[in-house]
Amino acid sequence: MRALKLVAPGEIAIQDVPIPTIDADEVLVKVAGAGLCHSDLHVLHGPMARRTSLTLGHETAGWVAGIGGSVTGVAIDDAVLVYLVWACGVCRACVQGRDNVCMTAGGRLGLPPCPGLGPDGGMAEYIKVKARYLEPLGDIDPVRAAPLADAGLTPMHAINGARHRLAPGAVAVVIGIGGLGHMAVQLLKVMTSVAVVAVDTDEVKLHAARRLGADSVVLAGGDAAQEILDLTEGYGADAVFDFVGNQDTVDLAAAVIAPDGALRLVGVAGGRFSYPSNGNTSGIPWGVDIRRSYAGTRQDQRMVIDLVKAGRIAVEAKLYALDDGLQAFEDLAEGRTLGRAILVP
Repeated sequence: MRALKLVAPGEIAIQDVPIPTIDADEVLVKVAGAGLCHSDLHVLHGPMARRTSLTLGHETAGWVAGIGGSVTGVAIDDAVLVYLVWACGVCRACVQGRDNVCMTAGGRLGLPPCPGLGPDGGMAEYIKVKARYLEPLGDIDPVRAAPLADAGLTPMHAINGARHRLAPGAVAVVIGIGGLGHMAVQLLKVMTSVAVVAVDTDEVKLHAARRLGADSVVLAGGDAAQEILDLTEGYGADAVFDFVGNQDTVDLAAAVIAPDGALRLVGVAGGRFSYPSNGNTSGIPWGVDIRRSYAGTRQDQRMVIDLVKAGRIAVEAKLYALDDGLQAFEDLAEGRTLGRAILVP
């Protein structure tokens, strides 16, 4: 089969590799689509790039093509989504429904394994998956469903973790209207009654945010913080979701969060701020709760799938042939991707 592989730090290539052999508790999935995320760019250029011969792709959907001997509950040709978080399922975090912080995933600072971020991922013609990491898609098109495994899951988890500040009349700011951000705008509009302010450097993406339901849009730059404060009577936003995470966006998030606000840092572009206990010097209002929000839980994932089935949210996507994967990576890196890029074998 063909697979898009990390072959050296900063270098990817389409290679011919064997179709995976499945164990008794595994399923072979014929890939329908594999989403491309900024996290894949971090893998390509970050510490994990030292590991070569890794099949990329952590957003995957397809059809069941082979079933291990001990697997029940799935049938050949079922449409399925590959859940992002490959947790143990039995530790105290997992049994509490917090599988995205599984205890067996490298200690306090570790993360559960994810396809394409450790195990081989879905940018290939086939992927093998333990049956318990599959979610049924029903009638949802698996080609366009692939990004639900991260672009849908991750903002859903961030939003669910900030529900205490998303009451009617509240204001939520979404920074970065890319793969995750364009889904966050939709999720906020269908699940809450808040006013949504979308922020991006790209006017085209802001236009898309308006179309997807944003109540206000703000062009990122020197005046963005003041514009958001003006929209909120100088008080700030009740919740801020930063899906970029560079220094400019973290600074903006800190500058516009309201007292008692929920600040959710989701993007991993290296931004940071200090948070002294003295509220007079920190620049952060009293009562702000800050979370580095990672991925999501099975419950978050199933909520996303149900909203898609109901026709209430949808992924904005551009499809590429798997053989055009290098072009898709380049387009994403250069900011030319609206919504999500999906590789189709």
